[in-house]
Amino acid sequence: MKQPVTLPRLMAMKRQGNPIAMMTAYDYPSAQLTEEAGVDVILVGDSLGNVVLGYDTTVPVTLEDMIYHTKAVVRGAPHTMVVTDMPFATYRLGKEATLRNAARIMREGGAHAVKLEGGAELAEEVAVLVSAGIPVLAHLGLTPQSVHQIGGYKVQGKDAAEAEKLLADAKALEQAGAFGVVLELVTEPVAAAVTKSLQVPTIGIGAGRGCDGQVLVYHDMIRYGSGIRDKRMVKAYADVGETIRGAIAQYVDEVKNKQFPEARHGFPLDEKAEEAMSTTLYGGGSQ
Repeated sequence: MKQPVTLPRLMAMKRQGNPIAMMTAYDYPSAQLTEEAGVDVILVGDSLGNVVLGYDTTVPVTLEDMIYHTKAVVRGAPHTMVVTDMPFATYRLGKEATLRNAARIMREGGAHAVKLEGGAELAEEVAVLVSAGIPVLAHLGLTPQSVHQIGGYKVQGKDAAEAEKLLADAKALEQAGAFGVVLELVTEPVAAAVTKSLQVPTIGIGAGRGCDGQVLVYHDMIRYGSGIRDKRMVKAYADVGETIRGAIAQYVDEVKNKQFPEARHGFPLDEKAEEAMSTTLYGGGSQ
């Protein structure tokens, strides 16, 4: 039986140059398939706001949303490490409030760790969570919860000032006790430099080849949905959306044309039972 990846194992994977495969999942069946495929870590991302709940951003996602989906994922992937995003406005509220909300994700959701977006300004909150026994994965670069503040989904680390800040933030979060750092939409050389500067692993998404691991969104990777845009940072390995759409369209056509159901899809009575029930079934006895 597969054993969940532990924090010491993640550290060993970095030291050994063994890449870490992380993927998002948001419900029981996606978690089952993801675990069966052999991923190292599942992220219950607040990206569920976009791909599952239909919001334009992750900002409307609630703590209750994250707990609900985490519970389903943990049931579907009991042998995989599960990390859950703390959603918008559930941290940066002071150390006590952050600890209370993170504890709910761990206790009620069953997550093994939480993820927070932000830099050195979160170091004290990260340290409080870690000291309370809550593992923390940090998140730098593009931070979707701050999309309105940063003016859209823009690549980060494009000049010396941004690069220096990313390095400083990563080191501060590592010092505070974060067990790893997600780097999103960061230029490849800067992401590689951050990775080399840290003892803890980095997980890239749109951050190039120099990170210790990679993460992709479930729905993007298999094109599960309608109108999924091609993204430079994503490789689509399947197009299940097209398969599902075609299957449903065929079902609708067959129902409309009375091709489904066929006789083999029904459940007949045996002859004796049908004869005994003929009055009920046909409104009269046999003549």
